[in-house]
Amino acid sequence: MTVLAWASAFVGIRFAAPWLSPGALSLGRLLVGTVTLTVITSLRTFGGGRRLATLRTLPHRERWLVVLIGLAWFAVYNVALNAGERHVDAGTASMIIQIAPVLIAVLAGTLLHEGFPRPLVVGTLVALLGTVLIGVATGTAPTGERPAGASPLLGVLLVLVSAVVYAGALVAQKVVLRRLSGVLVTWAACTVGCVACLPFAGELVTGLAAAPARVWWAVVYLGVVPTAIAFSTWAYALGRSDAGRLSISTYAVPPAAIAMGWLLLGEVPLPLAVLGGAVSLVGVAASRRRGRPEPAPAA
Repeated sequence: MTVLAWASAFVGIRFAAPWLSPGALSLGRLLVGTVTLTVITSLRTFGGGRRLATLRTLPHRERWLVVLIGLAWFAVYNVALNAGERHVDAGTASMIIQIAPVLIAVLAGTLLHEGFPRPLVVGTLVALLGTVLIGVATGTAPTGERPAGASPLLGVLLVLVSAVVYAGALVAQKVVLRRLSGVLVTWAACTVGCVACLPFAGELVTGLAAAPARVWWAVVYLGVVPTAIAFSTWAYALGRSDAGRLSISTYAVPPAAIAMGWLLLGEVPLPLAVLGGAVSLVGVAASRRRGRPEPAPAA
């Protein structure tokens, strides 16, 4: 559910981008997501009092981690990704995001003391090479194939920012999920991200006033499915699985996003960008390989 919903989000963002600025689209998506999650958490807890009391019982560090998740994953991630998709196509953006699992492994090795085995180091270098290939491909695309005013290199950098904050937020989320349910963490973080994006309220109102009805429905879809539902299903799974292993499931996002972008938007990434995405995925897969087990000591 999470993989398919997140893949469709890349297409939805590209669909609404001509009418809404990156900040306005983020705010609209988070507003819908916050309202949807508020209804879900109210039904699950039979009232908001229990929800707020549960958050108040969190230790000081976990409270700040929830704020960090909201600011990084829901605010910065969405604005940077929306802005990046103004310059690169949906499939390319989804492939660049796949550098995040490598960053998650690096953060886990540093902060959670999981170490840096050789497969992780090799996989990281290969995945970074794939990201460079994607950047070169989009940066050398013929002018006629780019949207007006697009800067492919800027788009790649913005999507890379999204990948970095996504990785950091996921590690923080793994810590918080030890004490709170996935839906509750998603609701709190989405609310924080929504508040952080309120300065874009004027742009959202102006953009929606001039946009056709299909853009309104696109914003509603982005808020309900890829945000409220998909982030909740992801948090549910993350609370019951290892972060590194679970991130492997997101490898299916690029091909799904490419297929949806081709069918719905008529977008086909350049061959070198596809190659770069494949190299990145190979690198990420290599980073998850386990080293040879140490021989058992002689009796």
